[in-house]
Amino acid sequence: MPSACSSYLDDIEDIVSQDVNTARPMIHKGVVPHAKRSGKIVLAKPDFNSITPEKEIESNIPGTQTIYVKTWGCTHNSSDSEYMAGQLASYGYNVVTENGEHADLWLLNSCTVKNPAEDHFRNMISKAQSLKKHIVLAGCVAQGAPKQTYMQGLSIIGVQQIDRVVEVVEETLKGNSVRLLKQRKENGKKIGGASLDLPKIRRNPYIEIISINTGCLNSCTYCKTKHARGNLGSYPIAEIVLRAKQSFEEGVVEIWLTSEDTGAYGRDIGTSLPELLWALVEVIPYGCMLRVGMTNPPYILDHLEEMGKILNHPRVYAFLHVPVQSGSNQTLHEMRREYSRADFEQVVDTLRKNVPGISIATDIICGFPTESDEARNILGDFDDTMTLCEKYKFPSLFINQFFPRPGTPAARLPQIHRQEIKKRTKRLSELFRSYEPYGHQLGKIQTVLVTEIAHDQVHYVGHNKYYEQVLIAMDENLMGKMFEVEIVETGKHFLKGKRRSSSIPVKPVIAEPVPLGCVSG
Repeated sequence: MPSACSSYLDDIEDIVSQDVNTARPMIHKGVVPHAKRSGKIVLAKPDFNSITPEKEIESNIPGTQTIYVKTWGCTHNSSDSEYMAGQLASYGYNVVTENGEHADLWLLNSCTVKNPAEDHFRNMISKAQSLKKHIVLAGCVAQGAPKQTYMQGLSIIGVQQIDRVVEVVEETLKGNSVRLLKQRKENGKKIGGASLDLPKIRRNPYIEIISINTGCLNSCTYCKTKHARGNLGSYPIAEIVLRAKQSFEEGVVEIWLTSEDTGAYGRDIGTSLPELLWALVEVIPYGCMLRVGMTNPPYILDHLEEMGKILNHPRVYAFLHVPVQSGSNQTLHEMRREYSRADFEQVVDTLRKNVPGISIATDIICGFPTESDEARNILGDFDDTMTLCEKYKFPSLFINQFFPRPGTPAARLPQIHRQEIKKRTKRLSELFRSYEPYGHQLGKIQTVLVTEIAHDQVHYVGHNKYYEQVLIAMDENLMGKMFEVEIVETGKHFLKGKRRSSSIPVKPVIAEPVPLGCVSG
């Protein structure tokens, strides 16, 4: 059956993957039209006033309705949404991502990191209810706090149950309320989650996002994500490599590895991140690139020398996101981050020495409850953060205001006044704006891989070896290709390049990418 792929995830009609087995086990044990008492959160009493449309859906044939998918949060969430959209489209549902007004059901994939993200999620639920839409909730908010009042009566699909999204959508469209929240285990031990070989709809045909593990080993006092994703569960190396190979065969030119902490990968299954990366390097075609995701300092410390060798590899971006959160040892201790300022400095210093030009991004939380500021001419905890950021002048610095997340230890502490938090955020932001990280690259010749369209809709976005954003004049012959540019302009957050006339764009793979909006896998 031909697939309709005319626009970005809009109006994908009757897309059926021949490789997908559409015979699925029924889930009647998890579906009831009435309340059922249980010690586990599996079932919920449906609220027919909020989830049943005023008007009956014209077609009752399963798989013919339109599903609106909305996603917040990290690349792990984005990957989950790609998989859920792929399965729904493979079964025949129309999947849209930009306008849910005419959709029959809204699938809302949430993020629990910050209060504003949850506020947006809650507001979207209210909007869907006002429009009389069927609703399925997904992501970390729904998994981590499913008893919230505003979620009562609504279907929820857990973060490790995304391979059952078609079943949940079908039952919800019938008016049932379904909750699948269990963790996946094998032999009593948590695993990564749903299979990596599920069909998906990539938001970018040139980029494959692979979740290599879920959960983490930390217990940070401010973090709500741990409540949702739980302890570490890693996918086997062979499964990850197989997904990567399949992606390249489908025209992908760039792979992003993602998880709550890539550095902790494999500790639960007797392997390590470097072992995975060396295995992936073996299957990356010439002209394609690999980006390693966020890693917390405690786990990368054990692999600094090996990581240096990997990040120097020509098919791996010399880029690493290592969130420090604070420059104060006292605050780090109270955050329960399990490393010191000196540990973080060792990570940065070693990688900068062993990987010349490496780009290291980091995160800062301003206003953690116990964080002191300057008092009586004595440096406070926040001043330690300022000196750390001034020392390293990170090219990418993600500055976040502290928000108390319900159920976390930090939320029970006396809070710093919101105006003071804003003041500290402003101080750090002014420091960040005071330096120019890319000026020294003006006039240099660099190799870039183009994978995206810039927000201005005038340029393409390529990335150099250090995963720095390089803007290129639009030319459809350059998308998905690697070539040399001369840096002709620099800004605070970007470089601008001009393709060298002598540089022939390299098409990394033989296959054309799966068209935008079509199902892969």
